[in-house]
Amino acid sequence: MSPHSHPAIVLFAHGARDPEWATPFAGIKARVERELPGVPVVLSYLELMPPTLDEAIAGLVRNGADSIDVVPVFMARAGHVKRDLPLLVDALRRAYPGVAIRLAQTAGEADPVMDAIARWVVSLAQQPNA
Repeated sequence: MSPHSHPAIVLFAHGARDPEWATPFAGIKARVERELPGVPVVLSYLELMPPTLDEAIAGLVRNGADSIDVVPVFMARAGHVKRDLPLLVDALRRAYPGVAIRLAQTAGEADPVMDAIARWVVSLAQQPNA
């Protein structure tokens, strides 16, 4: 990252009708913001909740972002992440040619995430029965 770059992060999730569904994603967002002060972090959704990925990227670019990491916060790379998301990101790259828009690995398939979940499950199994 150059001293003049303006990075940003979009956490991209599916979306749901129930607003409480987004609570874990807000928790992830808060943790990322705590670790990366000054880097804008936006939650974005495929459907049912605002903002869309287009809206999130447009807002970040308007505010000066020139490098944006799109992080799919899905457990696995299924239909939406395999088909829809790459098409959306390609269209956004064409719309903002001066902005580096990178599509990260699906969060649930990243080794550190799988390790953290496995550690949590092991800790549950090691707890004495109540």
